Amino acid sequence: MIFLILAAPLSAKSVKKPLANVEKRAVTPEVAALAQPDPRFCIFGAQSGKPFNTEAAFKAVVWKSDVVYVGETHDQPLDHEAQFETLKAMKIARGSRIAVGFEMLNAALQPLLDDYASGKITQEEFLDKADWKKEWGYDFDMYKPLFDFMAANKLRGLALNVPKKVVASIARNGLEGLTADEKQYLPGKVELTRHKKYNDYLKASFAGHKDSPMAKMFTLDNYLASMAAWNEGMGDRIAQFLNANPGYAVLVIAGNGHVIYNAAIPASVKARVPGVRQASFYTEDGPCPAKMNKDHQNLANYVWYINHPTKTEPAAAASTAALQGALPGK
Repeated sequence: MIFLILAAPLSAKSVKKPLANVEKRAVTPEVAALAQPDPRFCIFGAQSGKPFNTEAAFKAVVWKSDVVYVGETHDQPLDHEAQFETLKAMKIARGSRIAVGFEMLNAALQPLLDDYASGKITQEEFLDKADWKKEWGYDFDMYKPLFDFMAANKLRGLALNVPKKVVASIARNGLEGLTADEKQYLPGKVELTRHKKYNDYLKASFAGHKDSPMAKMFTLDNYLASMAAWNEGMGDRIAQFLNANPGYAVLVIAGNGHVIYNAAIPASVKARVPGVRQASFYTEDGPCPAKMNKDHQNLANYVWYINHPTKTEPAAAASTAALQGALPGK
């Protein structure tokens, strides 16, 4: 989720293209195995509750999508394994015509990401110049398989995030207070969501930190504006790429709070890319249920249950640490 009180139109043709490299396969034992329930894929359609618990069902969803979102709880390794499974499945359908979009990197780092993905700089140089530990803070080893696969297969990388200083500026002073330099990271128009459940979710997040010193620095309205700018900035980056690169697919690596209800980044992309086909997976902590929890209906297009190991760190401490890590300079 977003642990945050911040301080953490192009005209184009439809991107629909025939899927590449997907062939009809004979019913061999290997193919039959794809149709058997697989514990890696405890997935349900979030509207219908229908199970998508086989490798074949999972791949069918991924293969037909132009944008696939796999949300995460940032410090959970198994969520990142689910993202990696998704990337491998996407490559079967799209070959090298894939971009991996990272919330973990702000848009100003795009040239650096390009150099890393093309092999011009080492991992150590990338992490140092990106100031990964300060800017993101979570263990890079959890994300390393994604970056390694991207580089090995010559995939594109997208640095999606809006710089923290811009989000923090909006949280403090509103959209009207942005400088010309800060505005360059946002689309020309930032739409505030009207999605009731998502707004209720954001308001609850804000209220949950009402006693925090950071919460006294800005108003609810500015907080909602900062969240809208954050989502719109990332959505616009994805949309620009898709509109400029027909036939490509994008895997979006971002927190569940940017995926939930399809009201954040997915809504922003949908508004900017005609005919885009999207699939969003909300990763939910817990053992695989026989049926989807009714409370999880409509969290995204799909709910992916992933049973995380029990943490020893108290929840309150983890929440506070995540909140502080989202603030500029923290």
